[in-house]
Amino acid sequence: MLQQLFSPSVLHTLDLIGIFVFAISGALLAVRKNFDVFGIAVLSEITALGGGLFRDLIIGAVPPAAFTDLGYFVTPLLATVLVFFLHPHVERIQSAVNVFDAAGLGLFCVVGTTKAYDYGLGLTASACLGLATAVGGGVLRDVLANEVPSLLRWDRDLYAVPAIVGAAMVALCLRFDALNPVTSTTAAVTAFVLRLLAMRYHWRAPRAWHRRSTVAEEQPPS
Repeated sequence: MLQQLFSPSVLHTLDLIGIFVFAISGALLAVRKNFDVFGIAVLSEITALGGGLFRDLIIGAVPPAAFTDLGYFVTPLLATVLVFFLHPHVERIQSAVNVFDAAGLGLFCVVGTTKAYDYGLGLTASACLGLATAVGGGVLRDVLANEVPSLLRWDRDLYAVPAIVGAAMVALCLRFDALNPVTSTTAAVTAFVLRLLAMRYHWRAPRAWHRRSTVAEEQPPS
């Protein structure tokens, strides 16, 4: 299915771009946590490849693409080198990095959902794995860095929801046999735009309805 939507070279290039941007975010967090160069590389690799590895292991696509294509492994190392030497400059263009990260989110939720469906999963399970592909690396990054994963924190702009919307759109297109380059691109762009709007207007998911507690509210870590 993926090969019918995009040429292998285009798909591979988009994958590497998404991996590189996700790796940058992992490496930057490692620098903020004062990790050494090995820790920076590990967090970069995990952030970039974690979601795809999880998906491939679940659907039985073994060995995972990250272990059969050297480019998938080397790209996060390039991001590590960049951040290691130039992290003050990379921090200054954080807004641009966030835009590319949103683009990677949109791409990976579409690719993940489609690949899972190709391997025989149902529509709901495929959409869930599309979500996992898009956000799994970030969750592993935060866990390894001893932080509450961003997508679980109420004080962070919506991240998982745009990926859910993109994956659901792909699942609906598969259900009605309408998945093609135009509709898949539309799903990716929708997730991308929703993420940008969430960052621009600080959209956040609601907390518990009529939330009451006699305990002082726990403040998120700075």
